[in-house]
Amino acid sequence: MPSDHDVVACPSCLAAIRWTTTATGRRQAVNAEPNPLGNRAVYRDGIGTLRSRGLTTERPNPESFEQLYMPHVATCPAPRPVRSGRGGSRQRSGVRPARWQGWTR
Repeated sequence: MPSDHDVVACPSCLAAIRWTTTATGRRQAVNAEPNPLGNRAVYRDGIGTLRSRGLTTERPNPESFEQLYMPHVATCPAPRPVRSGRGGSRQRSGVRPARWQGWTR
């Protein structure tokens, strides 16, 4: 299955990687060479797209058409970018007025 057609360079460390698509449609970078210690089962679907899935307790072993690859994020020496947003506390800039309830006094 491995061919040099899918191999590209990592933008951070310039190592050889392959881009796969997960079951949820997200992109996952894996190292270019198969690794028996990896936890991503990679296969090529009917139209030639590289697909990957994580090994689970229900399916802990790769199928006959899959090969194990190591996720590149686990071996990339470049520092990961810090994600801003969710999880951090933010400074309040004022008080939001309560919704009008229609009360009269």
